[in-house]
Amino acid sequence: MSYKIAAASEDGEQINLNFGAAQRFLIYEVNEDGVWTLLEERSVPEGLKEPSGCGSQSCGGGGGGCHGSGAVSRNVDLLSDCRCIVCKKIGFPIQKQFEKKTISTFEISGSLNEVLDKITLYFYRSDHHQTLKGIAKQ
Repeated sequence: MSYKIAAASEDGEQINLNFGAAQRFLIYEVNEDGVWTLLEERSVPEGLKEPSGCGSQSCGGGGGGCHGSGAVSRNVDLLSDCRCIVCKKIGFPIQKQFEKKTISTFEISGSLNEVLDKITLYFYRSDHHQTLKGIAKQ
């Protein structure tokens, strides 16, 4: 069974955007063997973008979906077909919304290729009931 990962990346090479600052998400499909490929670029529609200028730490800085905004739920719905979301920062309210939909969130920055390799290895081992020990060091 394949699954999808949404990544917040400005340049397609690094995980370098906060969830709320992302204008688009790169959607990767991961097959049963853990091999991932870019499936699509999913733009956040103009009406779903978070308010700019918030900057609160609770929303991940830079307008990351806070203060009860309906945009939080709509942005979560936009990515509800993904197994996990990968971004530089994500606010607690958004994390809770994804958690309710059993979607994992990862706050991480770095090389997109390295991050996707580690996450797909994590899910592969988890799905096949293998030890997760040592993944972070790889």
